[in-house]
Amino acid sequence: MHEAGRRIVQDTLTAIRLSQPLTEIGFAAEPNSQRHLRSIEQLKKLYPVQLLDETLNIANRCDFSLDELRYEYPSELVPKEHTAHSWLWQLTREGIKKRWPQGISEKNQKIIEHEMRLIKQLSYEHFFLTVHEIVCFAVDQNIYCQGRGSAANSAVCYCLGITQVSPDHAELLFERFLSTERSEPPDIDVDFENSRREEVIQHIYQKYGRHRTAIAATVITYRSRSADT
Repeated sequence: MHEAGRRIVQDTLTAIRLSQPLTEIGFAAEPNSQRHLRSIEQLKKLYPVQLLDETLNIANRCDFSLDELRYEYPSELVPKEHTAHSWLWQLTREGIKKRWPQGISEKNQKIIEHEMRLIKQLSYEHFFLTVHEIVCFAVDQNIYCQGRGSAANSAVCYCLGITQVSPDHAELLFERFLSTERSEPPDIDVDFENSRREEVIQHIYQKYGRHRTAIAATVITYRSRSADT
């Protein structure tokens, strides 16, 4: 709590987390209002100055920043004789032959080369390789799947079989999908057929391990106001 008077708010949040009435959370509630932030003047009355000074020394030694957090994708998908970039290029070239068996146009070749340069610059090869592996599993098992959203603006995703939007029939806006201005990985949405989605989930657990996988879900509840509009 940032101040003692907010204890009721803390207990209310606890009740919400436990899905119980406020009057029934028992020992999960705060025992008193003492667990809150205090001013430096109040802390000096409770602790020796030497201890307070030492907290500043420790704080000054902590140089961690949330900006340092990065996603770490599976590296085992890359063969030993390849780097992540060379392997992604090889898979992309194989996809080019499948998508354009009669030969790729100069325009599309330049689009793909531009995308690959940006992917290398941002070090997102492993991300593309991971999504590609999951899609390949679904295809091998005859599980219907379809990439959608902003990923449809990527010719590399098209070559990898993740999406089905050909640059021959649309003006792709790759920067809407991936750009240097965005400090986060691109968003590749893939829909799998509902009746067999669990097979894909179990494949991910088995291949990558439950310690490296998680499910995030959004539950939308329509109430009278939303239903009427």
